[in-house]
Amino acid sequence: MSRKYTKIKELEPQILAMRAEGKTCREIAKSLGLEKKQIVNWVTRHNHEQARKEAGSLPKKKGRPRKNAEPTSPEEIVRERAYEIKRLKMENELLRDFLQSVGRK
Repeated sequence: MSRKYTKIKELEPQILAMRAEGKTCREIAKSLGLEKKQIVNWVTRHNHEQARKEAGSLPKKKGRPRKNAEPTSPEEIVRERAYEIKRLKMENELLRDFLQSVGRK
């Protein structure tokens, strides 16, 4: 049994208008020819999205972050440089200890 795909984003204005009229999810689904579960899921996602917007949080970027992404804020640059300094100090210690154990210098 194949699943019917619906671009529910195109139906958003209609769904919002029907919800403003006070119609139930079942009534909205029946009038648009969709499943009740599709409407319930959309309403849940829409409510979460609106709550995030009201709270002032930025939407998450989609996809995986780039490996070689350049830091954008000064805090990120400072944090990255501090990490690099710490890593290099540790590397120097390891090399110094290795050379001493081998008997060089």
